[in-house]
Amino acid sequence: MSDYSIEFKNLVKIFGQSTILDNLNFGIHKNKITTILGFSGAGKTTLMKHILGLTMPTSGDVLVLGTAINHLDELALREFRRNFGMVFQYAALFDFLTSFENVAFPLREFTKMSEEQIQEKVLKLLDSVGISREAAYRLPSELSGGMRKRVGLARGLALDPHIMLYDEPTSGLDPITTHMVYDLMRDTHYNNVHHGFTSVIISHDIHATLKYSDYIVFMEKGRVVEHLDVESFKKSENPVIRRFLEL
Repeated sequence: MSDYSIEFKNLVKIFGQSTILDNLNFGIHKNKITTILGFSGAGKTTLMKHILGLTMPTSGDVLVLGTAINHLDELALREFRRNFGMVFQYAALFDFLTSFENVAFPLREFTKMSEEQIQEKVLKLLDSVGISREAAYRLPSELSGGMRKRVGLARGLALDPHIMLYDEPTSGLDPITTHMVYDLMRDTHYNNVHHGFTSVIISHDIHATLKYSDYIVFMEKGRVVEHLDVESFKKSENPVIRRFLEL
């Protein structure tokens, strides 16, 4: 049984003349919070697209929960994506749907739950992330940035995923709201870890990352420079890491 929820084996991605991911070989630990850090252009977002099967490798494999997802056909891949929850940058809610309808959307799309079951589950999810009944029936434009993040997280949890992916989850938020969002992400992780739950975060926020993560993957120019637990990462003598930590 692997210790990893996600494994990259000889992963290469080339766009035109540019190598975006350069022969990656590492795993993301099961039941842990791993943050992928790096300067702009390091390949972080491309890596996340490979995890979701939105981009296919030029060569190598991406194993998720033991399945090489780059070998699945489109139908099987669509079904497999139910294992993921995703919180996008700026929440990416449907602006014409209420908070309730945003969270209900994946349940209506991917399950055969009755409307009564959907209502019960959606209200429970919204309550778990601190969204009141009143706010549940507001449009995203009527919510603060922090509340939109909460709704996005509730939607990501709707299908009971094994892996939660966060793409720059605190972009555009003030420092207080940023820490609130990270507290929520951490609490969500540990409230679900008993049934197998891995959190993967792409972030530029080095200080929050060191406080909330278990492991750090630092990328530069498509390669992994360091993959360490947080305490070891803080002590890294790699000059690139030291420069990043001093920002």
